Amino acid sequence: MNDNHSSFAKSLINEGRLMNHLDELSRIGLNPKTGGINRFSFTKEEEEANSLIKKYMEEAGMTVSIDGIGNVIGSYGQGDEVIMLGSHIDTVPEGGKYDGALGVITAIEIVHSLHEQQITPSVRIEVVSFKDEEGTRFGFGLIGSKAMAGLLTDEQLNNFDEKGNSIKSMLPNHAFPLNKWKRTNIKAYLEMHIEQGRVLENQHLPVGVVTGIAAPIWQEITLNGRSEHAGATPMNVRSDALTAAAEMILKVEELLNKSDSAAVGTVGKLHVTPNGVNVIPGQVTFSIDLRDIDEEQLELLNGHILEELNKIATKREISFSSKLLQRVTPVKTDYYLQKLLESSIKKHHIEPFSLISGAGHDAMNIAQIAPVVMLFVRSKDGISHNPLEYSSREDILTATHVLYDTVLELIN
Repeated sequence: MNDNHSSFAKSLINEGRLMNHLDELSRIGLNPKTGGINRFSFTKEEEEANSLIKKYMEEAGMTVSIDGIGNVIGSYGQGDEVIMLGSHIDTVPEGGKYDGALGVITAIEIVHSLHEQQITPSVRIEVVSFKDEEGTRFGFGLIGSKAMAGLLTDEQLNNFDEKGNSIKSMLPNHAFPLNKWKRTNIKAYLEMHIEQGRVLENQHLPVGVVTGIAAPIWQEITLNGRSEHAGATPMNVRSDALTAAAEMILKVEELLNKSDSAAVGTVGKLHVTPNGVNVIPGQVTFSIDLRDIDEEQLELLNGHILEELNKIATKREISFSSKLLQRVTPVKTDYYLQKLLESSIKKHHIEPFSLISGAGHDAMNIAQIAPVVMLFVRSKDGISHNPLEYSSREDILTATHVLYDTVLELIN
């Protein structure tokens, strides 16, 4: 991770401030025992983090506002058209320091540098910290960017967390009209993010240009069997929801391994009821996260998986139902913005490299209303959504200088 790929004739970014801000933000929601970070939407940890982001934005010369869904937006310069930068600061349970947060902190630093140099952009620059990208709390993610793109629905606003709170009930204005959240003046959206994979590391490169983002489909599967005494119920008359779920989860893995596409599938969430050591499980719910860059193949695979799971339920005489939690369209990033990033990368004597994002990002939704591009930063060992998540200081600074140069091209 210490490859020296860049040399800057003049440092325009306050590198110490950038890294200090990243460190300071990482202490909010930190679990000292595990090193993991827990910042979920509509919590005191998120509120504290938003206050810190607002402070950074104001120090960078930005005017700060919060939109109807809770996106924190810093604005710099004048004009109707907007160049937007950003990402998110919420985390998965026991998440890492860099996922999302890096994109927000570096975007603020870029504007701070412009402000200190008294550079006046010809268009307005906005830095956004999107609300609830990860989807940890309400069963689907990318909430803030969905709202900004006009894709969030009333039905989704009525999704509940495990404590029975809906998204709508937690908004400051429950009656805020959804059609007022959609933006129409974004000229370009640029998002820096850690890669969360090993491609750049294997290529010995600090940064890469994202050409496309795979689409996720999230399903929630519910199985209803019959809770009975674990000792008094013979094996051949049981209606065990958990053994059915186990067979289904293995079937998901099997089908993905047999697929000719680049699709991936994950069962990452499981709830067992009544969850007693001496009780046969009567109900199980589990999630399926299915992703592919090809939308048609993704739909076919999703339908095939549900068909096979239903066969297992029928064979085991278990009640089966599925609920669509989230479907996002695969995205190809903007060619012109890709070339701008590549040009900036070449200026720093780095070989431009293109790659696909298997993970979903807020850029996917903003692509429905504006040209988008993403810059990936090398991830050590490809680890993410984990306290061990790491990108080196040198790679972060290289990426920030690359993005800074690209922003300069767009605002002149």
